[in-house]
Amino acid sequence: MMRPADVFTGFQRLFLDVQHTATLGCVLLIFDAVLNVCVIHTVKYTEIDWIAYMQEVEGFLNGTWDYTKLQGDTGPLVYPAGFVYVYSLLYYVTSYGTNIRLAQYIFVGLYLMTVMEVVYIHHKLAKIPPYVLVFLCCFAYRVHSIFILRLFNDPIAMLLLYFSIVCFVNHHWSVGCIIFSLAVSVKMNILLFAPGLFLLLVEACGWIGTVKNLALCAVTQVILAIPFLYDNPVGYISQSFELGRQFKYEWTVNWRFISEDVFLHRALHGTLLLLHLVTLGLFAWKKWQVKDVLMGQTTGVVSANKIATLMFTSNFIGICFARSLHYQFYVWYFHTLPYLLWLTVLPPVCKFLILIFVELCWNTFPSTVASSLMLQMCHAVLLIALWTCPVDPVDSRRKEV
Repeated sequence: MMRPADVFTGFQRLFLDVQHTATLGCVLLIFDAVLNVCVIHTVKYTEIDWIAYMQEVEGFLNGTWDYTKLQGDTGPLVYPAGFVYVYSLLYYVTSYGTNIRLAQYIFVGLYLMTVMEVVYIHHKLAKIPPYVLVFLCCFAYRVHSIFILRLFNDPIAMLLLYFSIVCFVNHHWSVGCIIFSLAVSVKMNILLFAPGLFLLLVEACGWIGTVKNLALCAVTQVILAIPFLYDNPVGYISQSFELGRQFKYEWTVNWRFISEDVFLHRALHGTLLLLHLVTLGLFAWKKWQVKDVLMGQTTGVVSANKIATLMFTSNFIGICFARSLHYQFYVWYFHTLPYLLWLTVLPPVCKFLILIFVELCWNTFPSTVASSLMLQMCHAVLLIALWTCPVDPVDSRRKEV
């Protein structure tokens, strides 16, 4: 007969031993599936962009290939071609976009697939204690809302992004690059991960391999965009990859503490872009050994932790200096936060406080001066902690077998 002490030891290992990350993840996945169903049936769906998405793809399905003429209630279509194909499929599956409940269940499936990918990645990384998965799976109110109560395209892009990282940590670089490009074709925020990925490709594949893999990314984009490039190439490129897009002050989560005039001023945008590039350069030079990588003076063996460190940090730097963060953008980095925090030497209590405060900030609607300031402070603390790590976190884990 099993003694109470043995049961306690078993639970302790399940929640504390990184070898049991996948086991606890599977248990939480079942709980999360039930939780999602309960949310669908108890929390009212909120219409924001779904109807506009359906209107945009309806124009494509009716024969309009000129991107400048694809519009919805919220304005013109501003996402790349992959978005059009994904939501065209959803358009037909959900009875021309009218079956919202079915769409919600589809997004439950997408959510659970994302969680499976995230659990697998963290299992490979063996960095965060398994109990942190409880926060990732069960206490992320805003993330559940983004998936199943809003039906945004951001979760689909992140699903593909994490799938590409699954490929990368298993050293399937070419397949991973194709999937990464597919993610970009749904929403181009995925490009925030690109600086880290570029350095990883050079180190793992050499310059020739890097050129080949980048060509795969480019060809994927071209193939997806063929009908739109055929009809109006300038219109497609300028609209689907518009970098100068103006965001609305009313939706900003991270800049509520400044005035609207300052928020909309081009000087702020230019300053943030400069800070973004400078910070990337500093991390690349001091933390990621960019000189050795570009000169081919590394071993060429890229660990799973190095892949996660470069890609997650690259994306997080972009988040820190974003011109605006809207509520759905939380999924851009939510699942990467625990790993980034556990790279640092911050005390455990600080790590948990950052996770809690970030979650609270994203759940404050509308955003306030206090919530925006707190969010930026949490970002700043984490960024500084990543910079000041005394030991390069890339090689701080056990040797991979």
